[in-house]
Amino acid sequence: MKRGALTVNPFADLPIAKSVAKRERVLSDTEIAEIWRAVGDAASPYGTIIRLLILTGQRRGEVAGMTWSEISEDLTTWTLPGERTKNGVTHGVPLSPPARGLLAALLPNDPKEAKCVFVSSALVLPGAVGTLFAGWSKSKRALDTAIMNARTKAAAATGAAPAPLALWSVHDLRRTVATGLQRLGVRLEVTEAVLNHISGSRGGIAGVYQRHDLAAEKRAALDAWATHVLAATDHQSAGSNVLKLARGR
Repeated sequence: MKRGALTVNPFADLPIAKSVAKRERVLSDTEIAEIWRAVGDAASPYGTIIRLLILTGQRRGEVAGMTWSEISEDLTTWTLPGERTKNGVTHGVPLSPPARGLLAALLPNDPKEAKCVFVSSALVLPGAVGTLFAGWSKSKRALDTAIMNARTKAAAATGAAPAPLALWSVHDLRRTVATGLQRLGVRLEVTEAVLNHISGSRGGIAGVYQRHDLAAEKRAALDAWATHVLAATDHQSAGSNVLKLARGR
């Protein structure tokens, strides 16, 4: 075929792949408080999973797959083995007092039985018949309904129409935690350490020579975030009960 013989573009009717919009949704303190309250009535284990996602900023698969052997006996630390993290790096997650309270509620009342639990590879938050939780979509729809019901009830008291629920995803909680830590004055490298990110300030040559695990800083950051979340949930001023972190810490 001679060059220039085509009269139409042969690629004109080929389907064009849709571009995937970059997720940038960050939930407000009011939305976090709504989710926290509404999920309290959710069927087990979804409510606890969502609250731990809010408190820790970890990935949903990591929280859902948490085993008792990953939790320290004093409930202060959750250690994710490398085979369960996205980057293959073992990751220590300091557990704030509210997070420890959620886990303590799942332990047997007998101290001896509770002690034995921590050597078990059993799931902390199992789904049906003890398997990994998988009811994400159904549970999310139920949670959204519960939030809207609460909004409708609150609006009825004032005679106003309830505000519509903006679209959000469970993964938005992780981005919200990261953003929230930054708002609280947490240093960027500490926020990245909380999220188990090894790029950014912890990547390249800096990552080679900077070997401090930032454990104490991560604990202070997540404790501050938990304080902030509970203050927002209790309808208090989001700024009045925030434990601020000094940037030079």
